[in-house]
Amino acid sequence: MTASSAFPNLFDFQVNGYAGVDFQSDDLTPDDLGRAVEGLRRDGAGGILLTLITDEEAALVSRFRRVESFRQADARLAAMIRGYHLEGPWLNPEPGYCGAHPPAAMCAPSLDSFDRLQEAAGGAIRLVTLAPEWPGSAAMIAGLRGRGVQVSLGHTNASHEQIDVAIGAGAKFCTHLGNGVPGVLPRHDNVVQRLLARDELTACFIPDGIHLPPFVLKNFVRAKPAGRVLFTTDAMSAAGGPPGTYRIARMEVAVGADGVVRGPHGGFAGSSLTPQQGVDRVATFLGLSLAESRKRWSTDAWTAFGFAPDGS
Repeated sequence: MTASSAFPNLFDFQVNGYAGVDFQSDDLTPDDLGRAVEGLRRDGAGGILLTLITDEEAALVSRFRRVESFRQADARLAAMIRGYHLEGPWLNPEPGYCGAHPPAAMCAPSLDSFDRLQEAAGGAIRLVTLAPEWPGSAAMIAGLRGRGVQVSLGHTNASHEQIDVAIGAGAKFCTHLGNGVPGVLPRHDNVVQRLLARDELTACFIPDGIHLPPFVLKNFVRAKPAGRVLFTTDAMSAAGGPPGTYRIARMEVAVGADGVVRGPHGGFAGSSLTPQQGVDRVATFLGLSLAESRKRWSTDAWTAFGFAPDGS
């Protein structure tokens, strides 16, 4: 039995677009979504959480409603898009921490707002990334967990105490740990170290060799207990496509032959990594067998988000 046949297809819980298709687009069509799904399937994925990023509530409601209508009408789309990851708007708007998200749309969390978004998404939002330093975050996290939604901490500069409160309220994950932070941080007391030290949290990493140099990824993974690491592509529309100019939400980005997604100010804006490339790079960077790497991207990822180990 080969490594590919020993495990289910890969599961990626943070996909912003694929094969030239930007999931944030207000002009998204069923054919666009079908093209992205076919590209994902070709590149090893058996399921994703389609990710929408920070915007005004009305824009997010419209996008969720549009995508969910396509998903409900096409079993092929529903088989790949197992739900949604909402990354924002409840993130830290400070420079560096906001990453490629528009800071003007960021705000304190609101369960009423989430419920409107969840209604538009047909009840399929399964993961929310937020910054727990906002007032009301503990009640938000507890409310999301009570609704069966997982919570990840990201784009944040939370203190030790704020992280304690978030974990106590039910937060379980860290979104693309080591990214969504300023390029220059205090040497020791910074949010990457604060989150990395929390054994209760599962750290999620982008293993493209760009967001985290391979030696950094190796150190970060070593710092986590067994079973507390997951990997994601954080793919945007350039993934599975050639170098060129692409979009993610309001932003036009350039992707070179090196695969780096460069925003207008030089920062990263998602990645062009494919799921199968992710398997290969995790194996190479961490010295794992392809079978072990594939398990991390498949069985481990499926079960972390409440699916059966075989992705059913």
